[in-house]
Amino acid sequence: MNHTLLQLIVFLPLLGALIAGLLGRSIGHRTSEIVTSGLLVLAALFSWIVFLQWTMGGGEAAHHAEAGHGGDHAFVAAESVKVELFRWISTAGLDLKWMIRADTLTAVMLVVVTSVSSLVHIYSIGYMHEDPHRSRFFAYLSLFTFAMLMLVTADNFLQMFFGWEGVGVASYLLIGFWYKKPSANAAAMKAFIVNRVGDFGFALGIFAAFMMLGSIDFDSAFAHVADMEGKNISFLWAEWDAMTVICLLLFLGAMGKSAQFLLHTWLPDAMEGPTPVSALIHAATMVTAGVFMVARLSPMFEASETAMTVVVYVGAITAFFAATVGLVQNDIKRVIAYSTCSQLGYMFVALGLGAYSAGIFHLFTHAFFKALLFLGAGSVIHAMHHEQDMRKMGGIKDKVPLTYWMMMIGTLALTGVGLPLHLLVDALPNIGFAGFYSKDSIIEAAYGAHTAAGGFAFWALVVAALFTSFYSWRLVHLTFHGETRASKETFDHAHESPMVMLVPLFVLAAGAVFAGYIWYDSFFGHAEHVEHFFKGAVVVDAELIDAAHHVPTWVKLSATFAMIIGFVAAWYFYIAKPETPKTLAKEHAGLYAFLLNKWYFDELYDFLFVRPAKWIGTALWRGFDDWFIDGVIVGGIARRVKDITSQVVRLQSGYLYHYALAMLIGVAALITWAIAAGGLLG
Repeated sequence: MNHTLLQLIVFLPLLGALIAGLLGRSIGHRTSEIVTSGLLVLAALFSWIVFLQWTMGGGEAAHHAEAGHGGDHAFVAAESVKVELFRWISTAGLDLKWMIRADTLTAVMLVVVTSVSSLVHIYSIGYMHEDPHRSRFFAYLSLFTFAMLMLVTADNFLQMFFGWEGVGVASYLLIGFWYKKPSANAAAMKAFIVNRVGDFGFALGIFAAFMMLGSIDFDSAFAHVADMEGKNISFLWAEWDAMTVICLLLFLGAMGKSAQFLLHTWLPDAMEGPTPVSALIHAATMVTAGVFMVARLSPMFEASETAMTVVVYVGAITAFFAATVGLVQNDIKRVIAYSTCSQLGYMFVALGLGAYSAGIFHLFTHAFFKALLFLGAGSVIHAMHHEQDMRKMGGIKDKVPLTYWMMMIGTLALTGVGLPLHLLVDALPNIGFAGFYSKDSIIEAAYGAHTAAGGFAFWALVVAALFTSFYSWRLVHLTFHGETRASKETFDHAHESPMVMLVPLFVLAAGAVFAGYIWYDSFFGHAEHVEHFFKGAVVVDAELIDAAHHVPTWVKLSATFAMIIGFVAAWYFYIAKPETPKTLAKEHAGLYAFLLNKWYFDELYDFLFVRPAKWIGTALWRGFDDWFIDGVIVGGIARRVKDITSQVVRLQSGYLYHYALAMLIGVAALITWAIAAGGLLG
């Protein structure tokens, strides 16, 4: 494998960010757009070359790390390529090199990140063409891409943490790009602060891994995992299993970055940024960083059954919770945002079950159809003169026919539409959109695990699939079908987007249609094929994959039935009987308000954390700063000192005879005291 190619993939986006960021005013917006987009397209092409070389050409066994772990499945020596860039940190007990690590997992992520980013860059040329600061916008996009590439090519924890925090900073800049908009600033700060909670856990996990495993280099750490069996670590108030503590702390970071239940609140608000940002950060790249991290560290997570169980439950609850909230949202981007949150839950269920390949498969396919939906929503917003409320849309199918069919393809992929022909005739393959293959694989793996956590996840995911189908078709019907609810001026001026915005949709649509069918066997086919494909990049549980393929027929059809039920319900509610939703909302006002207000998590966190923090801040401000510092110190003691010194200063007249007189008075006083004291003593 060409090492130069790997370096170009990583650093071309950084070059674009520097050119647009530092020279944007000099070279102009148009040049900045072309340069950054062109460099990302090159990086994407190189990424596909690496991906195809690695997955079809057998890879290059440049490095074999013999590692073990305490789980039931032997960790296969990872076949990877490592490109050393420079020595980074060299101190006693710590010798780190800045490396580019390439294996199958890296190759998949390179394709996802660079492909979506390059298409978002091109799309943004049209979407942001009126923005006076678009050179800065394109610089931020490229900077984010570079940070994400540093994350997925990391060979040690510290390098991963660098990329981890880099995407956090870049997302803050992109979400708050329209900084004159208060809601955008608030959303950017919320995303940054909530992620700090998860990142604190992630940092503690890295410290604990270094302390217990003796290294923060991945291969060296993996090699010592087997030695951790039965070892405890002191944390908070007690002794805990070392690997469980390490993995749960690391997973806390994943919960923040990938917007899992309890740390999910930042993701929907992040829709305040420009729509291309939503597609790049919150559909395909940054939010998948947590999924990638858990998959990369699969040898460590396999050593803790407790940690794996927690991952399953958190993922299943997230999938169900976000799907319920998506049922009633009215902002077109927020519906898709909660869909993202829900689909990330599916991925974590797969990881927690040990079906890492299925989780990465869904990450791979999800990138195409979710970016397609976000960019399609952006095209709708562009057509509707920046209107995002679906209640003010409708009837625009013929106004934007290309956008409509692209959104249809994205919806078909998200809801998992497909024909399970293999169940009818063994010789026939299943045919469907991308989500049909990857999402159903996770549902089948959940049932096939035959554990309490797997059973809970199975039913949660099936119900979430039903809700996903309902809110996805609800979005289509409210946006495109029926009588228009838009103002006459908005509806009359609705128009199709320019080709620079539509071409990226066509490319993503191809991925949404074909990605599942083409790569199903590699990600979740026969276990031997999956092991050959990943070459040890993640742990492959052959028994679980085999069990998933042999679940009962009703399990294989459960997601399809759920999809059909959701589709029919949405059709009945919004096409056949459009008055039904309002009637149900009035009859079940409490439940409707509960879902519309996102289970009141924002209000709960405001009560538990925000208000106490404001109270403490106000108390310190009024009590300590105003009363003590300004009143007692500055207005009291300091003022008295000032008054005294101002009086003393008046004695300094500057005349010599005044000073001589004062000296004589002093000498006379001193002699008088000495005589008096001597007399008394005598």
